[in-house]
Amino acid sequence: MLRDDINNAVKEAMKAKNERKLSTLRMVNSTIKNADIAARGEGKPPLSDADLLGVFQKMIKQRQESVELYDKGGRAELAAQEREEIAVISAYLPKQMSDDDVKKAITAAIGETGAAGMKDMGKVIGVLKTKYAGQMDFGKASGLVKAALTG
Repeated sequence: MLRDDINNAVKEAMKAKNERKLSTLRMVNSTIKNADIAARGEGKPPLSDADLLGVFQKMIKQRQESVELYDKGGRAELAAQEREEIAVISAYLPKQMSDDDVKKAITAAIGETGAAGMKDMGKVIGVLKTKYAGQMDFGKASGLVKAALTG
């Protein structure tokens, strides 16, 4: 499980005295705990590995937005720190699909759902999220799905 991998990595980072990796992994653990508590409040079980991938992607996206803002503000040291955190978190995501693979997956999902127009976009995205969680950027994928369904 991802939780075990992260906890083991925390121990390794402590032994290696890698402060940046240690603080990032502790933050990841904290975010996982908060997400579990939120799920429990809604009567749901603790997050599965697939759910955790979504949490990790959200964390990476937040850091990418911060990098842009820091770069615009001339804060190179803070941008570098965010990039290091992105690298640590990304290590726990599966390999990202290439653009060609994403397009093939979208075509297959459209065929599988029998999607005929924009009203079926949710079905297609749902199929993609169940099959390819953590492997593609769903922000980009939704644009491609929209283009495929309208064009």
